[in-house]
Amino acid sequence: MMRISQVSLVVALAVVAAVPSHAMMRSRRGPTAPHVQKKSNKPATVRHTTFKPGQRGIADNRATEIQQALIKAGYLNGDPSGHWDSSTEAAMQKLQSDNGWQTKLVPDSRALIKLGLGPHQENPAPISDSMLSTLGSK
Repeated sequence: MMRISQVSLVVALAVVAAVPSHAMMRSRRGPTAPHVQKKSNKPATVRHTTFKPGQRGIADNRATEIQQALIKAGYLNGDPSGHWDSSTEAAMQKLQSDNGWQTKLVPDSRALIKLGLGPHQENPAPISDSMLSTLGSK
């Protein structure tokens, strides 16, 4: 029994000796450790980008479409101004609130679809008066 223990000890020591010490003790940088950057003799280049992701505003022609639909649904009074203004924002927020949707300043896609202004199709289904009555004149 003693002989087996000695043999297994010798085998274990041989395995440990065969593995290089640097492989066993490799240090790793933590996620917050500073990164070492090489300094270059080249001047730093500045990149100027003009691309800004996301929608920046509502185009006047789209604002007119939305205003016409809001007027038809009874959420906005008067004639379309062609500009996304505070009265249009208030009417859109009222429509969205009445339907239990978010009321941020950007029109909700569900509200646009409900107004008949969703994705353009080749043969869109016309909006009937009964569909508009479901919007309700609030």
